[in-house]
Amino acid sequence: MSEQSAPSPTPATEISSEPASPLPQEIANALKRDPSGLVAAIVQQHDTHEVLMLGWMDDEALHRTMTSGRVTFYSRSRQEYWRKGDTSGHVQFVKSVALDCDGDALLIRVDQIGAACHTGTRTCFDGRDLAVVTGHRE
Repeated sequence: MSEQSAPSPTPATEISSEPASPLPQEIANALKRDPSGLVAAIVQQHDTHEVLMLGWMDDEALHRTMTSGRVTFYSRSRQEYWRKGDTSGHVQFVKSVALDCDGDALLIRVDQIGAACHTGTRTCFDGRDLAVVTGHRE
């Protein structure tokens, strides 16, 4: 009686520990995320160019923002997604999204309804100027 050898195991398919990005591959590849998987998102009023706020996005938040017409952020403190204006009524309607040259920041141009800041001010920078020495062209 001859011994039969067990069939050779087939190589296992390598499984990524990272979930697949919901973004188009070229955008996902261009993003340079922080160690938490987040990218800074600067929000600007589309017509006046006011800088309204800074939020954080992961791939899913950016995907939701790009496909829904409303801005979605990822809350680092609450560890959850939040769509701007759902509880406050201070909605941000997306007008455009741009990725900076390094891939580590986003510029989200919006039509802001009401206050952008959770404190109730138009921008998160209103009344928060720091004393500086100003520079001048020579």
